[in-house]
Amino acid sequence: MIEQPTPPMDGECCESECSPCVWDSYYEEMARWRQAEAERKAAEAAAADEKPE
Repeated sequence: MIEQPTPPMDGECCESECSPCVWDSYYEEMARWRQAEAERKAAEAAAADEKPE
């Protein structure tokens, strides 16, 4: 399980349009986390559907 990323702290972004900015990295990590969460939830739902009652 991937841990949800935390946004950059105040002062980590220098606001000089660096490439990549700490915010760019954060948004990329969030996208990966969201995808992993969606896959995990889908796998859990599929496993729940497969359980005999």
